Parts: sequence; C-alpha cells; structure tokens
Amino acid sequence: MTIMKTEELLLRIDFAISKGKTALTHRKYSSIASDYVESGEYAGFRSSALSVISSIFGETHTYFKEFNRQVDSIYVYSIEVGINILQTLRYEIEQGWLISIKQLVTAEIFSDFLEMSKYLLDAKYKDPAAVMIGSVLEEHLRQLCISNSIDITVLKGLDNIPKKADLLNSDLTKACVYGILEQKSVTAWLDLRNRAAHGKYGEYTMEQVEWMYLGVLDFISRIR
Repeated sequence: MTIMKTEELLLRIDFAISKGKTALTHRKYSSIASDYVESGEYAGFRSSALSVISSIFGETHTYFKEFNRQVDSIYVYSIEVGINILQTLRYEIEQGWLISIKQLVTAEIFSDFLEMSKYLLDAKYKDPAAVMIGSVLEEHLRQLCISNSIDITVLKGLDNIPKKADLLNSDLTKACVYGILEQKSVTAWLDLRNRAAHGKYGEYTMEQVEWMYLGVLDFISRIR
C-alpha cells in the first residue's frame, strides 16, 4: 500500500470516528437507564464503521466481529467502545503493522500452495493443479484490491457479497494497478481455472497448465 493509499484509508477511518463523536453530541440523559444517543446517529456511525472495516479485512476478521458484537445499542458506552476500536485500528494501520503482517502471512500461504501445485504438475495431475493455481491467483487479486483501497465486496440487496475474480481483475485494471495485457492474461488463467473446477478436463492441456503456473508465479512476483 502506498503512502497516498494509506492516507486515503485513514481518512475513511477518521470519517467513521467523526460519525461516532457526532453521535455523542446528541447524547440523551436518562435517570433510569444508561445515557443514549439518537437512533439515527447510532445507525450512521455503526454502518460507516462496519463498511470501512469490511472493505479492509472482510467480515471474518477479528476487528469486524468485535465491532459488530460490541457496538450493538444506542447507549453511549457502546458508541465509546466503537470509537476506541476504530482509533486502535487507525493507529495500527498508520504504523503499518496490520498490513505488513497480513502480507507476510499471505506470502507464506501463496508459497505453500504454489509449491503444492508444482508438485501436482510434476506428478502430471494437471486438473487439481489448475484449480489450486487459480485459487492462489484469485486470492492475490483480492489482496491487491485491499492494498489499493478497492472494495472486494458488492452490495446486493441488504448484503455485501464477495466480488467475483473477473470483477476484481477489471477493477484493478481501471485503477491502473496493472495494464490491459496483464488483465487479458489474468482473464485467460481464470477461465482455465473455471474449466478445471467444472470438470471440463478435455478443454485444456497439461502444457497450458504449466504455462499458467509460470505466468501466475511471475505475475504475483511483479504485481504487488
């Protein structure tokens, strides 16, 4: 992630924090229960915060789960907890801790899966190798989107659903993370992966999977 992209990300977090602080200015005092804020202000803060956390990490990450669990009411203490979570997240991103750790773990996972796919290729198991290589490629596209502040989900009805790999590929090209030639190569690799995943084993050759392996390996090493 570049410094500019990091700054843009921090601005999004700052906006969510400001929504929480604004909500606290609409504090209502109660003599029989905890102080609370207006429901509209609470909803705006919660949705803004969950949106930015989800766009960074997805909905399975600890930060998303903890915020979703803790910030579950209009009470002042709930808003204050949410602001604290966002401020902690902001500091860790500003220091580069979360991103560097995530990239390190991802790199190790990629290395393991690519090593396994090479083993499958050497053993002439082209079909599972194609699926595995394609999975590594798709995850790399997802990580590139996260690193360049590109949403990896799309709103469908009331739910955020993961974008398909083809759409991630298109979004990364539009954002100039890589060029048209790389986009076409990624499209071809994803198509080969899909054929393997759907049992269309006769529609591609062992040699094509080997070229796919080399191409994806080069792509991942160059495009970060």
